[in-house]
Amino acid sequence: MHSRRLVVKTIKIKGMSCQHCVMAVTKALNAIDGIENVQVDLKTETASYDETRPVDTVVITEAVKKAGYNVAG
Repeated sequence: MHSRRLVVKTIKIKGMSCQHCVMAVTKALNAIDGIENVQVDLKTETASYDETRPVDTVVITEAVKKAGYNVAG
């Protein structure tokens, strides 16, 4: 049995203020090939996810921006 290597990543997100924001960021990140198990936390302004393959940070930043938010840092 071949197991996939998962890398858990966390990013800081700016501009979220409600549950709708959480859903928008979750949807944007889930749409990226190679990202699974997205968890967005409004209180800590973070998004955590599993990378099933390397994903360029530019792709992640652009997806978050397109949803109307910004990646901090």
